[in-house]
Amino acid sequence: MSDTALRIEGLKVRYGPIEALKGIDIEVEEGSVVALLGANGAGKTTTLQTVSGLVPAAAGKISFFGKDITNTDAEKIAAMGIAQSPEGRQIFPDLTVGENLKAGAFTVKNAKTINQNYERVYHHFPILKERYKQLAGTLSGGELQMLAIARALMSNPKVLLLDEPSLGLAPLIVKGIFHIIDEIKKEGTTVVIVEQNALQTLKIADYGYVLELGEIHISGKASDLIKDERLIEAYLGTQ
Repeated sequence: MSDTALRIEGLKVRYGPIEALKGIDIEVEEGSVVALLGANGAGKTTTLQTVSGLVPAAAGKISFFGKDITNTDAEKIAAMGIAQSPEGRQIFPDLTVGENLKAGAFTVKNAKTINQNYERVYHHFPILKERYKQLAGTLSGGELQMLAIARALMSNPKVLLLDEPSLGLAPLIVKGIFHIIDEIKKEGTTVVIVEQNALQTLKIADYGYVLELGEIHISGKASDLIKDERLIEAYLGTQ
């Protein structure tokens, strides 16, 4: 049986008087892809940001391979092996593609490992090798998303958090991005993905959680969720 990479227990998050997460429980097995689905405002991004240490937990516990990381500094969490590709990509537009990638490797001290990480991301995203010296701000939307994921991979994470990787992209580009996420999983990296494009996500996920107003409304194997007609109608749309 595989180890649990990430365990969230009774997690509550508040923004002032608003309770964004109301005591959720999520388990992510090592080497799996877990999807967090739901409408805008459901608490998906808040969940990722709390795991990353960017948003404080009001209550509950987050464990990373059995170690309590609740409210640990974001930089320490990154150094432990959790990397996030944030919603909106948040790349550095005035830096080159290469400089953005190098920034993603800030927790890696070994030059040989950094070079191996470059080779890995160029294998998945060959266009970035071609664009190495290009300013990131001049890239297309699809290339920016590839750069955001590649930058997160440069730290060689054990767990990769992806927030809306398909947002605003053409269907063909989306298909390519999801194919690469599936490849990353096959290499052994655990992936937690927040997505609006639920059907596409469930095709590559092992397990899914549907959030509604800060609570887990439905959870189950992705292969079961994708066949649930009521679920598709209510939450997943017709992507």
